[in-house]
Amino acid sequence: MNAQQHGPARRLVLASASPARLGLLRQAGLDPEVIVSGVDEDALGADTPAELARILAEAKAEAVAARPETADALVIGCDSVLELDGQALGKPDDAEDATARWKSMRGRSGVLRTGHCVIDRRGGAKMSETASTTVRFGTPSDEEIAAYVASGEPLHVAGAFTLDGLSAPFVDGVDGDPGNVIGLSLPTLRSMLADLGVPITRLWAPR
Repeated sequence: MNAQQHGPARRLVLASASPARLGLLRQAGLDPEVIVSGVDEDALGADTPAELARILAEAKAEAVAARPETADALVIGCDSVLELDGQALGKPDDAEDATARWKSMRGRSGVLRTGHCVIDRRGGAKMSETASTTVRFGTPSDEEIAAYVASGEPLHVAGAFTLDGLSAPFVDGVDGDPGNVIGLSLPTLRSMLADLGVPITRLWAPR
């Protein structure tokens, strides 16, 4: 059944430049527009990694929802941090930082926290949630870590790793929603949309 058969579709805007988040939404039948928020993530802080992820997601969603071109849209903001030893780890500063991160993470577990915020511009309602997934890291060698860092991939992602990229062989497994590690928890999003009175099936793009 396509979107028209479920009723009038709502316009969806993703307040994130992440191709991984966009890919997850498209795989789930959604086709959002992308508007990058431009939020300075380094300017925001919080007492816990979970709270930081939520605050960052809200800041992104609110910045995009404030733009006139998003009138009448559903705006989704997300941000992820890796919690390790109680600290929130975002994108590494440089290759040296990424290398040190991996040498610290290997053989251990961390918790990937992804904040989600949905703002309904039609009525102004806002929902925020943080989803958490435990990540069990493998034990890549120093040589493997050096090769991975040299690829450039870890410099652009929270926690300096991806579950759907070059570092996938270095992750032994996850406990929880794997999509949350990639950048967005679809079950969490579905629940938030339902609380706003928007079944996710109403957002399916026509096929």
